Amino acid sequence: MAHPHLFEPYERGALRLPHRVAMAPLTRNRAKDTVPGSLNAEYYAQRASAAILVTEGTHPAANGQGYLDIAGLHDDEQQAGWALVADAVHAAGDAKLVIQLMHCGRVAHPAFTGEQPIAPSAVQAPGQVITADGQVDYVLPREIATDELAAVRETYVQAARRAVAAGADGVELHAANGYLLHQFLSPNTNQRTDGYGTDVAGRIRFVVETVDAVSAAIGAERVGIRISPGHAVNGIEETGTRETYDALLDALAPYELMYLHVLDSSPHAGYPVLEQARQRWSGTLMANQGFTREFDVAQADALVADGRIDLVAYGRSFLANPDLPARLEQGAELNAPDNATFYGGGAEGYTDYPTLAEVQAGATV
Repeated sequence: MAHPHLFEPYERGALRLPHRVAMAPLTRNRAKDTVPGSLNAEYYAQRASAAILVTEGTHPAANGQGYLDIAGLHDDEQQAGWALVADAVHAAGDAKLVIQLMHCGRVAHPAFTGEQPIAPSAVQAPGQVITADGQVDYVLPREIATDELAAVRETYVQAARRAVAAGADGVELHAANGYLLHQFLSPNTNQRTDGYGTDVAGRIRFVVETVDAVSAAIGAERVGIRISPGHAVNGIEETGTRETYDALLDALAPYELMYLHVLDSSPHAGYPVLEQARQRWSGTLMANQGFTREFDVAQADALVADGRIDLVAYGRSFLANPDLPARLEQGAELNAPDNATFYGGGAEGYTDYPTLAEVQAGATV
């Protein structure tokens, strides 16, 4: 085997995985009216050979929606849709299905929610978002009052409970990429003076409390968290990044979470982010090179072999190759992703990418 470490089984805590290749969360904008359906179930079931299959970002509250046709998990219909997905995934393979909970915070929009977005502070996001009526500017968010924080935190708790009730194996708290939890971590989006801002201890507080509450509700062994230190996206401008994430990881370490998912945002942070994570995190560490970049398979194998990471998450390669682990293990050619069909639409560019077996069968006809 060319890359044996990447395809060794992995066991830690409650995790029992057949290999180390995970599927990264990928927004595909195909959950019509925010409810997962049969097409979504087919898509995820096709990719059930992942060790951990992390779903698209899913808003835990109606006011957390920031994009067209992204899934929610705050009502019974959405929960039933995710149950359809979970059943299909578990029938098709051994993947651990993890639903990513993504409250968009200040990059939510009234076009989707019907109300002013909420955020740590009243600081408007730069740029525009695509709505049914075209591109529109982000709007000024409303600062979450101190006495509202518990209710916002509870939306994550209730969504996590719904995820488990739907049959998912866990949830991933999205504290990266400029969404609500990341907004609390960043000084330019968190200007609070009520103990939930001002300094590092204040800025990490809401994230830690959310991890604590969700872990208490469904068990820490079912909870992952994603971070992207210093990642300059959605208007995030972090300073003192190393100090912030040293403190955050130290505060989260005692929970023994399902995993820590780290975007290798080193170019933005200005220091080796994965090295920081490994030094501070003795539990399961999943690495993702991020967005338009992905780890070369030999590089990923070397990172696993050296103990620098435990799992590697692939995004676009998994989008275009439903049987990606088998292809990587065999050194087979990969389907190229079609950028034009990434977001929105139907089956084209979603469930119609051929498996390796289908490609080989076609070549012999």
